[in-house]
Amino acid sequence: MSGQMILVVDDEPSIGEVVSLYLRRAGYDVHIARDGHAALTALEEMRPDLVVLDLMLPGVDGMEITRRLRAEGDTPIIMLTARREETDRILGLEMGADDYVVKPFSPQELVSRVRAVLRRTQSQLRRDEDSGERPLTFAALQIDPRTRLVTANSVEITLTAKEFDLLWFLASHPRQVFNRDQLLDHIWGETEFIDPSTVTVHVRRLREKLEADPSTPRHIQTVWGVGYKFEP
Repeated sequence: MSGQMILVVDDEPSIGEVVSLYLRRAGYDVHIARDGHAALTALEEMRPDLVVLDLMLPGVDGMEITRRLRAEGDTPIIMLTARREETDRILGLEMGADDYVVKPFSPQELVSRVRAVLRRTQSQLRRDEDSGERPLTFAALQIDPRTRLVTANSVEITLTAKEFDLLWFLASHPRQVFNRDQLLDHIWGETEFIDPSTVTVHVRRLREKLEADPSTPRHIQTVWGVGYKFEP
C-alpha cells in the first residue's frame, strides 16, 4: 500500500465516489471535497501528495484553486474537464497543472495517470537530492538545480515544477535542438497520456516569465519545423 494521500475535488457525488473507490483499491488514501471552499479547507488541514481537481466547481472554481496551489508549492494537479472546455484545459496547463483527464473518462485511466504523475514527481525529487550539479549562469540568468531557484537580473522568478525541469534540461544542453516528443520523454517521462501541446504551453509560459520580449526570445528559441533549443 502506498499510503499517499489524494485529494479529490468534484461536486458530482457519483464521480467523486467512483474515483475514490478506484484510488483506494490502488492503495491510496483519499479525501473528497465537494466544492471549492471545502477543497481550500482540506488543503489547509492536510498536505495531499496529489490533487484530482474538477475545473467547474461551485464557490471557488478549479482555476482559482490551481492558482493558489501553485503560489504555495508544487503539489501535483490532475484536472478533470469537460470535452468542450479546450480553452480551460490549456489555461489550466499554463497555470501549472501536471495533467488533465477529459470527462467522461475511465476510472482506471485516471488511476494510471495518478501513478504516472506521482512516479515522475518522486523521480524528480530523487534526482534533485542526488544532484551534484552546479548552478548555470548565462549573463543575467541563473539556474540553481539544488534550490530550484531561477533569477533574472537579480529578480527571483517563480516557476512551476515542470517549467523548471524544462528550463534546466534545455539549459543543460545549450544549442542542442529537441523536438516535442523528445522533451515529453525527458521531462514528463511517460507520454502515453500526455498531449504534445503541453510542451508548447510550457515553452510559452517560460518565455513570458524569463524573456524581456517573449515574442523575440533571447534564450528559449524555436527551430521552425524541428523543435526548441536554449541559446546561452
